[in-house]
Amino acid sequence: MPALAEPPSRGGGLVSRWPDLRKRVLSAMLLGPAALLCIWLGAEAWAALMAAAVALLAWEWVRLCGFSTRRLPGLAVPLLVLGAGTLAVEAAWSWALALLAGGFLGLWVYGGAFGRTSGRRPGQGGHARSGFWLAFGILYIGLAGVALIHLRGDAAVGRWNVLLLFLVVWASDIGAYVAGRRFGGPKLAPAISPNKTWSGAAGGLVSAILVALLVIAAVEGATPPFGRVALLAGLIGVVAQIGDLFESWIKRRFQVKDSSALIPGHGGLLDRLDAVLAAAPVAALLGALLGPGAALWR
Repeated sequence: MPALAEPPSRGGGLVSRWPDLRKRVLSAMLLGPAALLCIWLGAEAWAALMAAAVALLAWEWVRLCGFSTRRLPGLAVPLLVLGAGTLAVEAAWSWALALLAGGFLGLWVYGGAFGRTSGRRPGQGGHARSGFWLAFGILYIGLAGVALIHLRGDAAVGRWNVLLLFLVVWASDIGAYVAGRRFGGPKLAPAISPNKTWSGAAGGLVSAILVALLVIAAVEGATPPFGRVALLAGLIGVVAQIGDLFESWIKRRFQVKDSSALIPGHGGLLDRLDAVLAAAPVAALLGALLGPGAALWR
């Protein structure tokens, strides 16, 4: 996710103030429309996009942990998350969650034994390969994939629920980046991500709430209840920022700057989707509690 940095020194132009803005905009213009198109087209197109996304995310995660997706135990991560996604498409939610939980426990044990016997180390960073962290990728990526398929699978409101989730997360992302760059100030979590600031966090929450109000007003054709929408957007925004910080912590643990170089100017998919990976299960749980056909904001 974007770094919420201190404001640059005076006298700089747009390029010095926003050094990576051009690359970010170009990458967003390529990735955003594809996601929005698949959300709009329907559950089948969305499931296909999710399959491609979780496969790439799993590849990045396995590589980050120092394993390979060409052989076990690393190969198990994409296979299990794709298997859970297939079960989710068939609405076999209990089986999908059971596969993720069982896969996590089994790979933790197997991957730990493999790491001890191989004695190899990750290609990036200096930490010995960890069976726990390799297995954790199954939950980290798999739960989000299942959650997003669950949200979009609702024939009545799936399109709007997923669209709202992504627009709120993106608004939080952009608002945090702009506010952090513009105002700077006290650090949010200097031990995890030194560039993030409290002003950026506040800007992200304000942006998330404003965008949620605009989107829901457009969908409903009326002014939405501010309190309920602010609570929903605030929850998603906070969880998204926690996901951002968690991924920053993971990269620090493995001593890497980006999860990969897959997306120019953005790093990897994990760098771009860290907030969504955290927020999607929360949104799906809320949707499940509200019941089929219920919009998240109602």
